[in-house]
Amino acid sequence: MTKKPERDVEKNYPLPAFIDKLRRLADALETGARFEIQIAGERISVPARATFSIEHERGEDEEEVEFQIKWSPK
Repeated sequence: MTKKPERDVEKNYPLPAFIDKLRRLADALETGARFEIQIAGERISVPARATFSIEHERGEDEEEVEFQIKWSPK
């Protein structure tokens, strides 16, 4: 198996597209299915065995909430 190059991308989406992605993620989680998403031109396949967390960061000028999905490429 070829190792994929490292990547760190942040992509902004219009609200309707963001809602659609969250809805599809929720549907996949409820059914125990793999979640497929395309981010900045690359198709990502998130396995059902992934782990989920929510992170909150606060700085002087802004706050951020991140919904994180992690898995190993096994």
